[in-house]
Amino acid sequence: MMGIGFPELMVILIIIMIIFGAGKLPEIGSAFGRSIKNFKTSMKDAQEEDEASEVEEGEQAAQVEEGKAEEGKAEEDMTEEEKEAAIRKKAQEEGEAKDKAMKDEADIFTASLPRKGSYDYSKDQEKAKEKS
Repeated sequence: MMGIGFPELMVILIIIMIIFGAGKLPEIGSAFGRSIKNFKTSMKDAQEEDEASEVEEGEQAAQVEEGKAEEGKAEEDMTEEEKEAAIRKKAQEEGEAKDKAMKDEADIFTASLPRKGSYDYSKDQEKAKEKS
């Protein structure tokens, strides 16, 4: 395999100087630096969002557990397996509701499409002749 060593890097830099000129190199370098900085900040933001979503999931799990406690079983009486089962059941119900909503939306869209064979070219031509 070929590695990029110092001689190859120098050839690449000379080609870049020929293409862009010596005056543009500082601008290119600063733009490259800004893009790297923006990339790093976006990665940090994404990690913070992941952490925030984990906190929200924890709050939802707590709400599910509270709901189960209100149904007649104290939270202290629930085992970890029961708590996990309650969380899974709630997530499954939410997923099924979303699936049903998406299916209904797709059915409405499909119903709005013209049926196969509903377009008749000869009728279209007759209408065009009548207008003329």
